[in-house]
Amino acid sequence: MARFFSMRRPAQADQRVLGGVERSRRLQRRFKLGIVVATLIVVAGILAAVPRGRHLVASVADRARQSARWAVGLPVPREEVDARHERDRRQAVDDAARKFRDAFPTMDEPIQRLFRYAGSDPDAGLLRWGNFDQTLLLPSTVFEPDDAGRSYCLKPNTRSIWVRNVSPKGSPLTFLIVPDRPELAEVLQGTGGIIVTTSVQTTNSWGLRGPEPDPSAPLRGIVLGDSYMQGMFIDDDHTPPECLRRYLEKEEKTGVSILNTGCLGYSPEQYYYSLLKFADRFKPQFVVMSVFANDFGGILEVARGKGDWDEGRYWLGEIQQLCRSRGLLLLVVPAPLDSQMNSARFAGYYPGLISNILNGSSEAYLDPTEEFINRNIAMILEGDRAGRRPMGSPLYNNAIGDGHFSPAGAEVWAEAVGRRLVLLLDKAGGARRPSP
Repeated sequence: MARFFSMRRPAQADQRVLGGVERSRRLQRRFKLGIVVATLIVVAGILAAVPRGRHLVASVADRARQSARWAVGLPVPREEVDARHERDRRQAVDDAARKFRDAFPTMDEPIQRLFRYAGSDPDAGLLRWGNFDQTLLLPSTVFEPDDAGRSYCLKPNTRSIWVRNVSPKGSPLTFLIVPDRPELAEVLQGTGGIIVTTSVQTTNSWGLRGPEPDPSAPLRGIVLGDSYMQGMFIDDDHTPPECLRRYLEKEEKTGVSILNTGCLGYSPEQYYYSLLKFADRFKPQFVVMSVFANDFGGILEVARGKGDWDEGRYWLGEIQQLCRSRGLLLLVVPAPLDSQMNSARFAGYYPGLISNILNGSSEAYLDPTEEFINRNIAMILEGDRAGRRPMGSPLYNNAIGDGHFSPAGAEVWAEAVGRRLVLLLDKAGGARRPSP
């Protein structure tokens, strides 16, 4: 028994030593954890003190909430999606403005002179979001801000013209459509810029390209779209919406007025807010929505099936719902790619996926690619017979290295869209048909 107790005492002593070690270790762990927490608090405070840091903190928190919802199968509320887009766009604009202001003094003096003439210098230029998720530099002499959803829009009653071959380093994605004034030729000296003489653009009192709107016309329509519908590098008489207006007047034998709300860099979100702005004011019978690959992400990404198709689906659905609520015919028309004319089409993702994300009937979707390819073949044969085979497709601005519709391409688009609209109007009958 004595031996038993003598053997237990060292064990008790050992336990007391081990207990002290364990307490020491716990204190050390708590101390280290405290250091980590304090460090995170300090870092968060520093990050929150600067705009870029606040954006990073908010983005991390947003991603954490999103991951948690995905883990339990809950959708992300639309207001959170909109808030994230607004935060990301604002930060992208701030970053671009800072970089552009630093880069501008390093540009050649003739380039600086041209940018000031256009209203595209750091003090006057408009830096706004567009092209789905990009930051654009727009001349304030031709564009103005729009904080009601469109981000920016064309100025009313403005005459301008396109300049190409100017891409200064250090500038954000830039579009040089500038005031058409006599001094432009002198301003361009030393810049390498070339005036596209056939691209004079005028806007009406509504801030849209095309003739003055006529809300009393027997047949009225709104065209939604981007630079393809605005008519990049072509004159007022050859934009796709103007060609469509002439086609419908000829076929319907009545007065037609079409609002061309197309604006470079627009995407489905801006299409929706354009329709919201003008639908009740103009009261159209039909809406044509032109979409393009970069409405859903980068062109090459979309061609491979990538891109934010969920976001595109949401805004297309909002446009469809807006048209249904007002009893408007809606026709969705993807613009064919220049590369699909003379090489492999690869249309499974674009425009193929457009039809997959639309919630509507087949007759409300029109892919004009076949019409374009037929006319492309015919025009190449005509050029061959005349001994002047065109470079690339004559339905696009290949002569100046641009992939937008040429006047000939705009006519093909208008004829294809016009034929479908005539059928849809006939089918709808009554209220949507113009009076004879």
